[in-house]
Amino acid sequence: MPAELPILNVSAYLFTAVSDALQLREVLRERADAAGLKGTIILAEEGINLFLAGEPAALRGYLDHLRADPRFASLRATESWSPTQPFRKMLVKLKREIIRMDRPAVRPGQERAPAVSPETLRRWLDQGHDDAGREVVLLDTRNAFEVDEGAFVGAVDWRLQRFTQFPAAVAAHREELRDKTVVSYCTGGIRCEKAAIVLREEGVDAWQLDGGILGWFAAEGAAHYRGDCFVFDERWAIDSALAPAAG
Repeated sequence: MPAELPILNVSAYLFTAVSDALQLREVLRERADAAGLKGTIILAEEGINLFLAGEPAALRGYLDHLRADPRFASLRATESWSPTQPFRKMLVKLKREIIRMDRPAVRPGQERAPAVSPETLRRWLDQGHDDAGREVVLLDTRNAFEVDEGAFVGAVDWRLQRFTQFPAAVAAHREELRDKTVVSYCTGGIRCEKAAIVLREEGVDAWQLDGGILGWFAAEGAAHYRGDCFVFDERWAIDSALAPAAG
């Protein structure tokens, strides 16, 4: 932990069946309040999505307790740091989807599209093609204002205003992606879980970047990336060292 950045921030999600979201909401909120945490947890029938910040031991203990539930045992968290608490409240919300696409048939918890690790994608980008010699296309699934804060060099950006527009954008651009290896990416991986499924349904050879941009920063730093990464808290954006970006 950097001395000047004492607050631990975590981003995590998991597509897993949740049938007791209403009861779980109260339990998670009480535990978070007791641990002095702030942030947002989203619960839906399809899983959990969370952004939390607090004292490192308390926050890691909270996640360990959550993983004791077999449904959340495989939850992975990306860590970053900040000098102060970036959230004002502790919220636990119930929603229809943990990331809204308005495509109920797209269920990553039942069938996940293949993922590519940051290390493998780095090799592909360094050599200029995938291991089969095919062109690699990076596809940004985030909203336009997020892309403007930073993105992979040369990535395709459809200037989305909201994620629900993604399926229509795929239908409009799928021929441009034929016969290429397409790697979809987003901030932490949750959007490209659904995005890659939609791409593959449209006949595109699509992969998802495991861990998203935050996972890439942790593994590969700023390689092949320009700018910072927008985050939905008071830090606004983080840099490739997973620290608050210079304002």
